[in-house]
Parts: sequence; C-alpha cells; structure tokens
Amino acid sequence: MEETIQLTGDLRRNPTRSVRVGDMTIGGGNPIVVQSMAATRTQDIEATVRQVKLLEAAGADLVRVAVDSRKDVEALATVREQTEAPLSVDLQENYRLCTQVAPHVDKIRYNPGHLHHHERSKSVREKVAFVAETAAEYDCAIRVGVNCGSIDPRMLERYPNDHVSAIVASASEHCGLLDEFSFDRYVVSIKDSDWKQVVEANQKFAEERPDVPLHLGVTEAGMPPEGVIKTRVAFEQLVSQGIGDTVRVSLTVPFDDKGMEIHVAREILSDIAAGRFRSVPPKFDEGLNIISCPSCSRVENEKFVDLAQDVKAMTEYASEYDITIAVMGCRVNGPGETDDADLGLWCGPLAVNLKRGEESLGHYPYDEILPRLKQELDAIIEDRR
Repeated sequence: MEETIQLTGDLRRNPTRSVRVGDMTIGGGNPIVVQSMAATRTQDIEATVRQVKLLEAAGADLVRVAVDSRKDVEALATVREQTEAPLSVDLQENYRLCTQVAPHVDKIRYNPGHLHHHERSKSVREKVAFVAETAAEYDCAIRVGVNCGSIDPRMLERYPNDHVSAIVASASEHCGLLDEFSFDRYVVSIKDSDWKQVVEANQKFAEERPDVPLHLGVTEAGMPPEGVIKTRVAFEQLVSQGIGDTVRVSLTVPFDDKGMEIHVAREILSDIAAGRFRSVPPKFDEGLNIISCPSCSRVENEKFVDLAQDVKAMTEYASEYDITIAVMGCRVNGPGETDDADLGLWCGPLAVNLKRGEESLGHYPYDEILPRLKQELDAIIEDRR
C-alpha cells in the first residue's frame, strides 16, 4: 500500500476529532485517508474480490462496497473472507440490513435522504438510533453521506431555494442525532456534481461543526480529464483551508481502471502538500457540461461506462452551448440526480431512461439511445438560438 500523504508545513488542519475505522484513524490530524468504491455487482463475488484487491494494490486505504438485498449480504460475507482490506459498506436504501452487514465491515455508510423510503411509520430518529446501536455493537464507524440528488425531502421543503443550506442542514441534523445517542465515531460527506457547491457546502458545514471529520468528493465528476479537474479545484480550495480528512475521486472509467481514482487522489494531495496549485482553465465552467457517476455495484449493465464515453464523443459538436447532460448508472440515484440536468440518462439492465429536466421521455435500448439523445439535444440548441 502506498504511503498516505501527511499534509504539514503551512497547511493547517481543522481540529476534527479522531474516528477509528478498523485499524486506521480518520481525523484528529492523522494523514488524509484515500478511498474508492468497488464498481462491480456485489453478488459477483469473483469480480468484486478482484476489484477490491485492485484498489488495495493501487493504494486505497479503504474500499466501499454496496448492499441492497440479502443476497448481497451473503456475497459480502464471502468477499470479507477473501480480503484483508478495510471495508466500508453502503446501505443504499435499506437501512435495516445494517445488522447483517456490520459483522463483516469496518464502517457503515447511510444516506439521510434514503431513510424515508422504508418503514414510513417509523421516525428518522428511530432509524438512526437503530443504525447507531448496530454500529456500536459491532465496533463499526459510520459515515453520514449526503448527496445532492437524494436530499431528505423535509429539508428541500424547508429550504426550497437554497440547495446548499438543505444539504448542510440534513447533515447537521444527523450529527445531532448521533450525538444524542452518544455515538461519536462518525464522519460526514456532503457531495454534489457541481464542484462549487461542494466547496460552499463543506465550508459551511465545517464552520458549524469543525469537530466532525469530513469525507470530500465531487460526486458524478465524470470522465477524465474534466472529472479530474473538477475534483482537483474542489480539493485545492478545501484541503488548503484545513477541511477534509478522507477523500475519494469519483471517475467514470472502465472497471479495470478504477485504480486511477486512487492515483489521481494521491497526486492531488501530494501537489497540495507541496504547494503546487493549478489554475482553472479559462472558460472551464462554460459550454457543454457532461456529468456521469463513477459506477458502483448498483450499476445494472456495464454498458453504462461505454455509453458515457459515447455520449461525450457524440456531443462534441455542442461544446459551445451551456447545456448539462447527466449520464447515471442506476435506478437508485439516476432519477433524482438527473433532475437538474437539461438532458438526463439513467441506465437500467436492458434500457436507458431519457429525461428532459424532470420530464420523462421514455426508455430506449442501449443501441438506440444516442440518436434519440441527439434529437433532444438539437431541439434544445435550436430553442436557444
């Protein structure tokens, strides 16, 4: 495993508390932890183990996998037997699975925005208490992971015109609940596909809760090199202010290239530690913007990665237009996280769902979606001329 970068010299670190995750410690002035996520279906045990080991060999300090069913839990137990890598688990939308996965991992991640989907008769407080009690019983840390496309609907109602305040309030509420339950082994992540929102939201949260370790990342950053640039400028602004105790670079790349996320993260941190900052290219935020998720075990068809590359190539002719196209790999985050895009594609096992804003335009086979996407893209361009 590669040596973890320790930021020293003139770069101060926020005085966050120490959170133990297995044998490592996040926060408390410890080296920044670099992590990634397995992009394979967890039930494909051979592929998942191979990718966990690939990420570990690339220098990952922590590897996250996802579970969404009892079969995933069974697979996770087998994966755990075949690797010694520190593991984190993404509970996705079923928080009750935490009792089954906790014995096999070092850290549990849940999304506050997903807690309202199951057992609606129970309060959010009850559900968080259940996760906290389970984590404490099995010696696990917790990550409260707030994502831009799956914000708690109560917070959206409270802050209808203030996206940043909504996601920060969601994170703060869950920190308060965990504090109330005397559970302090938690970190928070606040992610968005817009690097500027990532910077603003994390700065705001760090001001409110400077004690809480933060996991940094630009979600759905997209493909290299644009995805690398978005992540770099966000990390440069935050880490240089002392914000950030663990990071992930989220890139849409072929499954066998996921180690790139680790190498890029370490390069960025090394540059920041050495004072090597890179300016944002002129007009970086102007023109066509393609956002795409980094792929994970939720992806139901590996064609998603190829589709994202094809969308990028096909839409080059529209590069001068301020249009956002989102390409998402699953049904969990796809519907919500394409709402703010001009055109959105979220990929199922056999077909791709096409959206224009929040309006659904139907679903199309993978080999028919590009011409249909171009038709809608041309219509938007014509409307804006």
